[in-house]
Amino acid sequence: MPDEDTLPRSVAPWKVDPGRAALLIHDMQHHLLQVFPPGVSPLVDLVANVARLRAAAHRLGLPVVFSAEPPISPDRRGPAPRPAGPHADEDGAATPPDGRIAASPAPSLGEHVITNTRDNAFLRSHLERILRTSGRDQLIVCGLFAHSGVLLTAADAYMNDIQPFVVADAVADVSAEEHALALRWSAARGAVVRTTTTLIDELEL
Repeated sequence: MPDEDTLPRSVAPWKVDPGRAALLIHDMQHHLLQVFPPGVSPLVDLVANVARLRAAAHRLGLPVVFSAEPPISPDRRGPAPRPAGPHADEDGAATPPDGRIAASPAPSLGEHVITNTRDNAFLRSHLERILRTSGRDQLIVCGLFAHSGVLLTAADAYMNDIQPFVVADAVADVSAEEHALALRWSAARGAVVRTTTTLIDELEL
């Protein structure tokens, strides 16, 4: 996982504000987490850091939103199938039996769950409505996958005047190269990239 010394410089000047921010936990579902070897990084760091962000959000009163993809039918897989673990079919597309969100962290009472039919969590969902009705114009993004869902969601937030934050060690990808590429692109094009520890420290200032 990246550390503070290896993060790309963020062009965006904004600071995270607990009165303006919400936390999005993007696609932390069992069948997607199975891409990663168990018991080692990045999986253990990803799960631990997402849990830390969620706990901080609860302490500070940030809305928490989970996104989850439904089972993918052949007619909407598109040209770039999602990475998948043991539940992948012969075409390499994930076919989860239930699409459950990972038990840790699983949504609890008062947290929002949205269905995202594409990598971008804003597309065809009510994520923006949740943010607007909560009076939130900043979005902290963590989860899967850095080069697709995380990057595209952060970019869409920026284009809709919502200030995005990407948590470098609370997102993961199928390769270190794609993870790093996503962080560089996000930092150069409108997202503030921080580690979990730094972001929580800034929230608690």
